[in-house]
Amino acid sequence: MPRTLADIIPAVRWLADYRRSDFIADLTAAPIVTILLIPQSLAYAMLAGLPPEAGLYASILPLVAYALFGSSRTLSVGPVAVISLMTATALAGVAAQGTADHLTAATTLALLSGVFLVVMGCLRLGFITHFMSHGVISGFISASAILIAVSQFQHIIGAPAAGDTLPEMLPALAQGAVHFHQLTLVVGVSMFAFLLVTRHRLSHWLCAVGISEQRATLLMKTAPIFGVAASILVAWRLDLEAVGVALSGPVPAGLPHLQVVMPTWELITELAPSALLISLIGYVESVSVGRTLGGRRRQHINPDQELIGLGAANLASSLSGAFPVAGGFSRSVVNFDAGAATQMASIFTALGIALASILLPAALYYLPKAALAAIIMAAVMPLVDLDILRRTWRFARSDSYAIATTIAVTLLAGVEAGLACGVLVSIALHLHRTSRPHIAEVGLLPGTEHFRNVIRYSTVTVPEILSLRPDESLFFANSAFLEDRIRQLVYERKGIAHVVLLCSAVNEVDFSALEMLDNINEQLEEQGIQLHLSEVKGPVMDNLRLTGFLERISGGVFLSHFDAFTTLKASISKR
Repeated sequence: MPRTLADIIPAVRWLADYRRSDFIADLTAAPIVTILLIPQSLAYAMLAGLPPEAGLYASILPLVAYALFGSSRTLSVGPVAVISLMTATALAGVAAQGTADHLTAATTLALLSGVFLVVMGCLRLGFITHFMSHGVISGFISASAILIAVSQFQHIIGAPAAGDTLPEMLPALAQGAVHFHQLTLVVGVSMFAFLLVTRHRLSHWLCAVGISEQRATLLMKTAPIFGVAASILVAWRLDLEAVGVALSGPVPAGLPHLQVVMPTWELITELAPSALLISLIGYVESVSVGRTLGGRRRQHINPDQELIGLGAANLASSLSGAFPVAGGFSRSVVNFDAGAATQMASIFTALGIALASILLPAALYYLPKAALAAIIMAAVMPLVDLDILRRTWRFARSDSYAIATTIAVTLLAGVEAGLACGVLVSIALHLHRTSRPHIAEVGLLPGTEHFRNVIRYSTVTVPEILSLRPDESLFFANSAFLEDRIRQLVYERKGIAHVVLLCSAVNEVDFSALEMLDNINEQLEEQGIQLHLSEVKGPVMDNLRLTGFLERISGGVFLSHFDAFTTLKASISKR
């Protein structure tokens, strides 16, 4: 089916219906998001190991690109904590090899991520999120948040402490803590305390003086900008740099210089695995936020278009000389709560960041790195959800083991190993569950035509009839399990004359499963037992007919399981 211009560029759709009320709502929301995004952009650039202006540049063109190509009307893209940490890890590997400088590697990383995402979007691979367990991703993000918080302690205490994993960082921090810088510690702790107090108490205080709850919440979420302003003022007035407090330093004034990155093949091969992992986790996080916010307004999120939208944002980030971006939870929620109606709010936000890049660099020179570290630590704290281990332990212990494994690998071996482990564990869990489907022996509920699990209900059964209901499509991974189950029951129960498979939950039968049905049909027939099928769905019936299985089956195919049960029961009674 040919795609329309609105399908390729979703902005065409909302621009066609753009009203004056939407303009006012978007123009009102944009300054609030801009105020939040400025300190976040600077902080996440530092987390990625890049100069502060890279964070600002990553918050201009990428917002415009996503506004044009993204399917969510309120998702706000830009630098995010986990992606920044993964960027820092990838850049550290490049620095160790001496392949390229940090900024060149960062723009290459954004370029590769953009290419991966756009290609996946064109191939309609949005379904890939279905193969990534939510619990495993939550565990990965929690572990990454812990690593991020620990990595920022070096800026809080004013002592260098390198490392990408807990075994590397903790000893380095312990050694550096002996030589901590007192005034730097005061700045960092003060900012962190301010952020915690405003997060947990400011909204309550503002409501107490008569401010509406919505406005109080928005003011609370934009509190970091006031802390940044205060720390800049204090650092400037007291000349904290002269007494050893590390500042952000010179920030070039002006807009990013657009340039197409032409990386070497060596750099591409070195960064490609990291770019793919960054693309996956950024996409999962963005789609999760987009769906949550879209659901509140009954707006549809197209997973395939989201791949293209995020890909375009990353390509724009590379063009701007910045690093990979994704949809951010905090800024998207602020954007939503501030009343943003469309992605025009993101375009207005990009204009606000552009103005900040021109007007604020002189002031940003005096921003203490300890204050930025405190912003990062306060931002990632809500991402830590270790309680998921307790919840999954009570519900499904296999999920709990998988989450615990992902957390441990991420903390001990780094984010890339942790994410790779998380993806593999997610796939392994899926295969494990589908390879051992629930197979219920069913019986007739008295007085009805319904059949239910004989273990859960009091049912009517006939010893000569074995009725089984596989609650899963039959394919190569689980066909042997069903075959073994039938063999076991036939071996254990003497006198079975008929085996009936209730296929109401079977949506597909692949070639391996078909061979299994042929094998079990022959084996049962040799023992004088007939194999029957009931409630077979149309597409499955078509495939069985095309392969000739319906001609080979020893028994029959019944429209309903009740017909099969009553017909076979009557035939047994006539003997």
